[in-house]
Amino acid sequence: MAKAKITLVRSTIGRPKKQKATVEALGLRKLNQSVEKEVTPQVKGMIDKVQHLLTVEEI
Repeated sequence: MAKAKITLVRSTIGRPKKQKATVEALGLRKLNQSVEKEVTPQVKGMIDKVQHLLTVEEI
């Protein structure tokens, strides 16, 4: 499976609780923090829900 580097580039302040929870579930807590995740259908769906807050790079 492919991997992706996911970086939080916009703040979750003022965002709905579901979006904050999704970002937290991806393992992102601080601005400009990055995590590497396997691209599964579940992770892809989470990225799609909060794509306006993230940058995603294929590895």
